[in-house]
Amino acid sequence: MLVNCKDERRLKGSRTRPLPRLAKVPYKDPTPLPDNIPHVAELGVTSAPLKSAAFFLGGFCKDYNEDFMLCKAENRDPAHCLKEGRRVTRCAADLINKLRENCLKEFDSHWQCLEKNNQEYYMCRKPERTLNQCVFDKLGLTKTIPDSPAGKPQIHEVEKPIYKAIQK
Repeated sequence: MLVNCKDERRLKGSRTRPLPRLAKVPYKDPTPLPDNIPHVAELGVTSAPLKSAAFFLGGFCKDYNEDFMLCKAENRDPAHCLKEGRRVTRCAADLINKLRENCLKEFDSHWQCLEKNNQEYYMCRKPERTLNQCVFDKLGLTKTIPDSPAGKPQIHEVEKPIYKAIQK
């Protein structure tokens, strides 16, 4: 008669391994930034919310992004542009917070759809349209895709797209 899983494993011939243990000491960065670099908290979002907000981030943080890219073109040393990079991060955090405050339901719906569908935009056009409308109404931001053909509708505004979710 088997008493517990250990006995069952021994009978089947498999070895028992100790469970991994988590460190009891919190992680400490071995190479902290110098004091002259301002501290910025991380955004606290995964790739799906960032992708959901990507085009709005491009418009909202355009000046900071351009400053950062000009700085990177001046000097390839990573330490040279830390301040500009921190400004970009602060701007992105500001927009993510505004999206959460004003369009939480639509934002969550869109990024969760992206998360479930391999982060493909064409699979999530319906929640994307509601998010775009909410962001336009409440924040005044519009989604524009750079280098789109002039005189044609943006890909997210096409009524009968070629690529769409397969309905079964």
